[in-house]
Amino acid sequence: MEFRTEIEVAPARFKISTDSKIMTVGSCFSEVIGGQLTDNKLQCLCNPYGTVFNPSSIFKLISHSLQNQPVFKHLMLENNGIWQHYDFHSKFYAHSKEELERELNLTHRKVNQFLRKANFLVITLGSSIVYQLKENSQIVSNCHKTPASNFKKEMLNVKEIILRFRSMYEALKMQNNKIKILLTVSPVRHTRETLQLNSVSKSILRTACYHLEQDFNDVHYFPSYEIMMDDLRDYRFYKADMIHPNEQAEQYIFEKFANTYFTEDLNGFLKEWNKVKMSLNHRPIQTDTPAHQKFLTDLLEKLDVLSKKIDVSNEIEIVRSQLIAA
Repeated sequence: MEFRTEIEVAPARFKISTDSKIMTVGSCFSEVIGGQLTDNKLQCLCNPYGTVFNPSSIFKLISHSLQNQPVFKHLMLENNGIWQHYDFHSKFYAHSKEELERELNLTHRKVNQFLRKANFLVITLGSSIVYQLKENSQIVSNCHKTPASNFKKEMLNVKEIILRFRSMYEALKMQNNKIKILLTVSPVRHTRETLQLNSVSKSILRTACYHLEQDFNDVHYFPSYEIMMDDLRDYRFYKADMIHPNEQAEQYIFEKFANTYFTEDLNGFLKEWNKVKMSLNHRPIQTDTPAHQKFLTDLLEKLDVLSKKIDVSNEIEIVRSQLIAA
């Protein structure tokens, strides 16, 4: 008797290999995927704009980076001597307008350079609900705790999301015709908007993703939302806030992701790399014993072999620093 409904992920039309370049962007779940990719030594630019929930802001930021468009100065705001920007996450701040402008334009250039050579763009959509500034009807990525009276709340519809995606897609393909796009809907519930509105919001995102996958041969949908809602439908897979997937759930979803998109060579490498990671995380009580020194020497040899495939220079330096000169 089966006591769970495991999600069968559709086979991918393209695969990620050890030399693939991947950018993740979108909601906080993009941080999870990007962090896992980086931790497993893949070349990943992880959520360069910070957390961005709504598709309109995600597509706008990517488009501006691709076009090397300077940030909109009229969307900068100052609060108690700190400057921020409505298009960007609150992690971007400065003590002057000019300093913030330089940092944000540098971020756009960094993304532009990466996307020109990237193989994959992973987009995690978090919410269909957007906030518009009343003064100019601009959709913002982050309200930065300014008064709610400054904004008008709206719900994007499927048509709007598809049109805005298409505009971003065309700009992306002009710069890099070979890049593939992986879409997913964040499994994190947005309870601030009520669970009822969260359900409506997620259904719009999922419907938009369905049509985008049908319309574009190089767009593929990964069901992280469905895996969390239907496969891991138990609160033991959530953090204490009962909203975010816990570490066990994140690892499970990433393993599904790897099984779907990674080549056999990459999956084989990951098994090898995970063994090395366990050795790197080993913390002995005594470090100067002959047994531990031999352990370090053997580990260094394994890292030297891996260095022909990936950059493990930091790990090699750490291990060498623990070796006692004979």
